[in-house]
Amino acid sequence: MSDGTTDARARPLIPLWLAVPMAGVAGILINLSFPSVAAWPLVFVALAILLPTLIGRRVGGAMLVSGVYGLALFSLLVSWTARYLGPIPWAALSALEAALTAVSLVPITLAYRWLPRAWPRSQAVVLPFTVAALWTLHELFLGNWPYGGFPWARLGMTQAEGPFAPVSSWVGVSGLTFLMVAAVALLVEVVRMRSWRHPVRLIAPALTVLVLVFTPLFPTTESGSMRIAAVQGNGTTGYFDDREPYGVITAQKAATDALQGEDVDLIVWPEGGVDYDPFQDAATARRLTRIVNSLDAPLLANTATQRGDEYFNTSFLWTADGTAAQFHDKRHPVPFGEYVPDREFYYAIAPDLIGLIGREYTPGTNPPFIDVDGVGVGLAICFDVIYDEVIREGITAGAEVLVFQTNNADFRRTDENLQQLAFARMRAIETGRSVVNVSTVGTSQIIRPDGSTVSSLDADEAGALLEDVELRSGLTAGVLLGPWIQLGILISGPVLLLGAALGARRRR
Repeated sequence: MSDGTTDARARPLIPLWLAVPMAGVAGILINLSFPSVAAWPLVFVALAILLPTLIGRRVGGAMLVSGVYGLALFSLLVSWTARYLGPIPWAALSALEAALTAVSLVPITLAYRWLPRAWPRSQAVVLPFTVAALWTLHELFLGNWPYGGFPWARLGMTQAEGPFAPVSSWVGVSGLTFLMVAAVALLVEVVRMRSWRHPVRLIAPALTVLVLVFTPLFPTTESGSMRIAAVQGNGTTGYFDDREPYGVITAQKAATDALQGEDVDLIVWPEGGVDYDPFQDAATARRLTRIVNSLDAPLLANTATQRGDEYFNTSFLWTADGTAAQFHDKRHPVPFGEYVPDREFYYAIAPDLIGLIGREYTPGTNPPFIDVDGVGVGLAICFDVIYDEVIREGITAGAEVLVFQTNNADFRRTDENLQQLAFARMRAIETGRSVVNVSTVGTSQIIRPDGSTVSSLDADEAGALLEDVELRSGLTAGVLLGPWIQLGILISGPVLLLGAALGARRRR
């Protein structure tokens, strides 16, 4: 297995009976690299275990190994989906993501088979970078399909507490994932080829590791500050909570009252912090107007709104005159949470569960951006934080600070809130912006542009955070180049794989 022959490379590096449990271990370790454990180095250990199990496999064996990895990872990572609705949604989501992983990692096995045959000298550099591109393509596939995708398990997002997070400010989260996988794939080839005997072969691995270790934050420009209050009411906002009329807005107001007498530029309430649509319910509108006038500051709030026959998950800026001219609708309503795709089909399978989802939210089309007295504020509602284009659109519109509103009440005492909070921290680093991440029930935080925490409210605690939040302007390379890097990865991986397939066929 040093430089090896073509036949040696064609045989599995690890027997299937051992590769399957190794893949399961890799899935478990990557889960542990996400919060709440947040043992970020384990993602590299997991890749070092998983990639060799794909070398030399036939398609069926590769799908089995990849599927076991995906099932181990997602069944643990999204176990919070069973918190209220039971095991069926959790099992369905885990099985779907495992099946998609089983299919989308097969190209990596094919790359290990075809590239050394087509281009015998490619193994040291071209092969590992092709593997990294195909892995990133796998993440983009899961993040976009089906029903808008679920980009929850991106490897770059594991680095929120690690030293490599600043790389995302230069190349975006997908670019960070690419470099992480490339570093491990290069080291795998160093071992396979015994490259320590040939120092020139160590240049690419060394440079990749140096980029990960020594890349600083991309500089952005300080542009002042805004005094922002983030209010966590800890009200009854869960799907199955026993609610009283106006109970949620009452809890939010009670926590907001602590701000009386303070100088505030913007009040922020979480997703679902208002019970009723203030554009339809006069009592709600009056309550919001009194709060805004008592603190002499606009209120960024959120509730379900109706326009015609359509429902939206809407954030709106309520002002002293009792109106909200600026609003943003959630761009990616959660399938099977906020709407049911192909409802008749799924209702026939699980009528009791599907019947619980009575309201169908429509995806928003308006920008995730508001202007507060000349300061641009970028928005993301709950799970929209994981979609690159939502964050990028707010920044390119001129956002100097980011506000993420979420309702985690259905996932109390699970890892979901901490995972989402880590994604918010990565967005701060990637964009060079402060982030105000406010939840109905916690954990809420105000985060600096370098990802460090300014202040925090623990879960199940009512209260308000009030800080002079640093504003920043200028686009990081991660925001500006991130889409182009993704496009380059999207094209280069399949092109190299196709070229290798043709080259291997000619050599055969």
